[in-house]
Amino acid sequence: MDFLELKNKNIIITGASSGIGRETAILLDDLGADLILTGRNLEKLEETKAQLKREPNIFQADLTIEEERTALIASLPKLEGVVNAAGIIYPFPLKFITEKHIKTVFDINFKAQALLNSALLKQKKIAEGCSFVFISSISSQFPYQGGALYTSAKAALEAYARTLALEHSAKKVRSNCISPGLVKTNIFEETLKASSAEELEKYEKNYPLGFGEPIDVANTIAFLLSNRSRWVTGQNIVLDGGLTLGSK
Repeated sequence: MDFLELKNKNIIITGASSGIGRETAILLDDLGADLILTGRNLEKLEETKAQLKREPNIFQADLTIEEERTALIASLPKLEGVVNAAGIIYPFPLKFITEKHIKTVFDINFKAQALLNSALLKQKKIAEGCSFVFISSISSQFPYQGGALYTSAKAALEAYARTLALEHSAKKVRSNCISPGLVKTNIFEETLKASSAEELEKYEKNYPLGFGEPIDVANTIAFLLSNRSRWVTGQNIVLDGGLTLGSK
């Protein structure tokens, strides 16, 4: 896949300790990118690092904490790519939502990401032609019971990403979202815990191509980071294995 032209590009991946973030790190490493991997769990970051052929820079940081976010940004070179793969899922019925629940979900899924990327731009850590990739969710368009906070945070992230694309297009900076359906990650495992066997079987039947794998998302991320997607910006790319075909 050398045609994706990622050699010598400085790319940061948040949430690189597992799931889509880890799979993306493995793929981009194969494509020759110079990686900076960050996440809250140092042990899991080291596990990701051990699966790479090249030597990435790893930086343990909780992006919801300003001091840790600031220290991370200060350590970075000019970036040609930013992959925002950090996130949590927190199913909760609407009538029981409190300020604490809103803070927990929005701090990680929206606030920390917005503050990180805005600071990268303000502190001139972004190279001309840089590509930002945000991981949203198909649930922002197709909500589910108990998902009010998660889907709302993802919808906010999509709006942020489009605005970033608009405001920084003069420097050929691009910003896009990917909205996957169910992908077999840790978040998928959390979804399983919140669903009955009957519900899961019903979900699976709705996916003509089956549930997704992290590599399916990583492949699209690699394309969006490459010069091959230089005319793609402000988009929300749905990866759902055909789930929404019946709803159109």
